This record gives sequence, C-alpha cells and structure tokens, in this order.
Amino acid sequence: MLFSEIIKMAWSSLGANKLRSLLTMLGITIGVFSVISVMTAIGALQYSIENGLSFLGSNIFQFAKYPANVSASGDVQEKFRNRHNITYKQALHYYRLMDGEAREICLKSFGYEVKGQAVYNGVKTTPSLLIVGANRSFLTANAYTLGYGRNLNDEDVDLSRRVIVVGKMIEKRLFPHETPIGKVVRVSGHTYTIVGVLAEKGTAFGQSQDDLCIMPITRFFEDYGEAKRTVNIATQAFTQDTYNRTFDRGIGAMRIARGLRPDQPNDFEIYSNDSLKSAFVNVAGYVRVGAFVISFIALVAAGIGIMNIMLVSVTERTKEIGVRKSIGARSRDILRQFLTEAVFISEAGGVLGIILGIIVGDLLAAWLKVDLIFPYGWAIAGLLVCSAIGIGFGLYPAYRAANLDPIEALRYE
Repeated sequence: MLFSEIIKMAWSSLGANKLRSLLTMLGITIGVFSVISVMTAIGALQYSIENGLSFLGSNIFQFAKYPANVSASGDVQEKFRNRHNITYKQALHYYRLMDGEAREICLKSFGYEVKGQAVYNGVKTTPSLLIVGANRSFLTANAYTLGYGRNLNDEDVDLSRRVIVVGKMIEKRLFPHETPIGKVVRVSGHTYTIVGVLAEKGTAFGQSQDDLCIMPITRFFEDYGEAKRTVNIATQAFTQDTYNRTFDRGIGAMRIARGLRPDQPNDFEIYSNDSLKSAFVNVAGYVRVGAFVISFIALVAAGIGIMNIMLVSVTERTKEIGVRKSIGARSRDILRQFLTEAVFISEAGGVLGIILGIIVGDLLAAWLKVDLIFPYGWAIAGLLVCSAIGIGFGLYPAYRAANLDPIEALRYE
C-alpha cells in the first residue's frame, strides 16, 4: 500500500472521531505549550541581556555596597542594609592605591530616590530623570559615548563645578531646535550649565538609558547630601590579559580602603558583565528545569492518553481490520496506518502547542520590553519529541492491530 493512501486513511479515521482526537491532542498541546512559551520568553530575555547588558564596559569590574540584584529578602537583605556605606573618602583611598594599576577608575554615586526634572524656559522633562554624581571615567565605565561637547574633567570634580553632561532624551525634550551646550537648566531646584551631550544608547530591560544627567560627584554630594550615600567604584584593566591581576589587586586595595583585617570577610560586592550574565543563566537554568518537568509530566500523560485512545480505536475497528486483511492488506500496512494516526494526533497537538507557546512567549517578552525572537531550535525539538511520543505510545496499539487474526476479527461484533 502506498504511503499516501495510508495517510488518507489515517486522516479519514481521525476525522470520523473529531472530538476524541481533539481531546487527545490537548494533552500534547499543553505539554509543548508550557515548554515553548517559557523557552521563548527566556530566550528573548537572555538575548536582550547578552546584547544589552553593557552598563559596565569591557574589562571592568565594580565594587558596591549592594549586589546588582537586590531582590533578596529577610536576613540576606538585612545583611546588605547593615553594611557601612562605601564612603567617598574610602573611594579616594582606593583610587590612590590603584594609581597606575588600571586604565580607568570610575567613582559614582546616585540614589533611586533622587529623581529629578530638568526645566528650561518653562519646558520640562519627565520627573524620572536619573541624577548621577561621577568623575571623568563614568562614560568609559558605563559604556556611554560622548555625542558632542565635552566630558567632565578632574577640575570639575576638584572645584565642584555646576556643570552637567546630559542624555539624549533631555536634549530632545528641552532643545529640539538648538544646541544645549552652554545653556543653564534647573534640575530639582539647582542650576547647572550643560557642557556635553551623550550619544543615544537606547533601552535596557525596558528602561531608557538616555534619561539621565551626570555631574561632578563632589557637586552631587553638596546638592543632594553625602551622609547617606554609598559610592560605587568601577575599575577597568588595561587589557584582557591583565584583567585577573588587576582584579586581584583591586580586591586587596578595596579591603585596605575599607579597613578590613586579614581574617575579616569582604564587606562589599564585586560584579562584572560576565558575573551578571552568569547569575541570569543560573536562574534561567532553574526555570528551564521546572518547565521541562512540567512538560515531561504533561507529555507522558498525553502519550498514555494516545495509547488508550488508539487501543479503543483498535477495538472499535476490529472488524474493519479483518476485512482489510481478508482482501490482501498486509500486517505492516495496518501497523503503519495506526502509527500514522498516532503521530498525526501527536504532531497536530505539538504544532498547536508551538504556535500558542510562541505567541504567549512573545507576549511575555513584550511585557518585559525585550526583543522578540522565534525559537527555531525549540520548535524543531518540539516536533521531533511529538513524533517520538506518537511512535512510542502508538506502537503497542498498532502492533496489536497488525497482529489480529483476520478470521477472528471478521467474527467480532
């Protein structure tokens, strides 16, 4: 029997029991949907992180009071809060100790409660402007590029000058038809002269990276207070080859600046782009395992359902099988037909699960404000798994159908 004829017969048989076939497909759909939707969302998020996690430049590590992700709770969160701030004095001590050991050392401070609004000639920005106090190395350490104008310099910091470098969003909002260089703006009640404009950087994790202004760290402390502020210190090695050496010396210098004894543990966090990516990969791994477990259970249950339905189908069609065998159908033709039906049910459920999974996964990615992706690898894997389930769980019913005695089958009522 030609394979095309087997497919037609399998399709006709499934069409005769639409509701039963649909309910059997549903288990496969749920299993595939759960894994595809999670993998699509995680894949989109990971792609966004790997391509957009650049708030630290290359060959850079950072010391901070808090870890990059402070979502922990309870005792862990309390541990971070109880730490002493990294003071500006300690940061300067570190800066002196690392003089000549690094290409750039960025000192910066900000507070999420310090959200400003820039005003110029009655025109205002959004009230969520991030105000950062830093030295001249902020751009390099945070992967920003100067669009035009000038960067902050050492003299600005030494003299606590009222100058700022602004992000592209501020320029677009306040100065759509003129240059902002040299203009005086008011930010949170203080006046500053704009000396530079950053090149546009875009968004990361749905947040604009262009809605900020950078001022000398000394001016930041004078205008917004220093007592409750902590300083983050980013250090850039000269090359990738010297990174590990610089990293080790940086830890030693930081411990000295913090006044730690040899037997005391570090009371600061250290992170880099690689460590942040690694942390995400670890979390994503647990989510993937959870998705796999859920999907595995659903797919096994669906496979058992396929086996059950196919056994019922064999029983109901016993006489049909006897008639076909009596007019020359071979056992392998019967086997292939029932296997084809099982694979059809499984693949149909898989295709539906993939489509729904991609839609929901991309909706999650859009909600997280990251780039959408199509998970080709997971879609292909899903189809292959569905084929395996159809063959694996449909083999026994197909084998039973193929080995029915035609005479006994014809007598079946």
